[in-house]
Amino acid sequence: MIKIFLVLFFVFGTIIGSFLNSVIFRTQKGESFLKGRSYCPKCKHTLSFFDLIPIFSFIFLKGRCRYCQERISWQYPLVEIATGIIFSFTFYNFQNSLNNFYNLFYFILVLVIFCFLILIFVYDLKTSLIPDKFLLTIIFLSLVLNFKKIFLNFSFKNTILIFLPALFLFLLYFFSKEKWLGFGDVEIALFMGAFLGWPDVILGLFLASFLGSIVGTFLIFLGKKTLKSQIPFGPFLVLGTFLTFFFGKNILNWYLNKILF
Repeated sequence: MIKIFLVLFFVFGTIIGSFLNSVIFRTQKGESFLKGRSYCPKCKHTLSFFDLIPIFSFIFLKGRCRYCQERISWQYPLVEIATGIIFSFTFYNFQNSLNNFYNLFYFILVLVIFCFLILIFVYDLKTSLIPDKFLLTIIFLSLVLNFKKIFLNFSFKNTILIFLPALFLFLLYFFSKEKWLGFGDVEIALFMGAFLGWPDVILGLFLASFLGSIVGTFLIFLGKKTLKSQIPFGPFLVLGTFLTFFFGKNILNWYLNKILF
């Protein structure tokens, strides 16, 4: 039964991923994603239902527009697959706790937050910019998600620890005059503190920095970037958030076992 639900959530995730692709494209164009039908960016031809089936349309059309034969970006199937996997993983993590309204609400809110994280990942990767409406939304949703922990069970020490990483990144942003990272990265760190809590937020930032340094070094080695090149840090913060949420405890246990034993 669980396997069936995992497949259903994967399929549902791919459909949502297709919608997220539309949001990314239309946000870049300054268009509303709530009005109008999808169209080919090259020939502007309105796409039919059979052109929009997640993953399968890309395969059947061999990665080209049915009408003008322009290549379709690999972004579209990759975002659909990634969203499907993330939805399945999220359900797998919550499967034993969806027995009351509060947990169900929490689960749905996490899925919505993850959708915005996917938007941020792709948008920042493509444009090196993150729309404020994406950032402010995930910060607000994370505060709602952990309202009880942050506000009702308020602890000054805990609050400082949660938002200390965001302060650290703000100082880097401020003193480097935006050369090392953008203010959007500071806002993502603020979200990570509210969403992951302490000490998971530290693990998330560590993983983001670790992955960023590996990818940066690899790109320099290939000659794609130089030491002076700027690489968007937002996608790595998003990856750090996902890895910490899904595998944080396992990573920490593995690390502690290596240190202690």
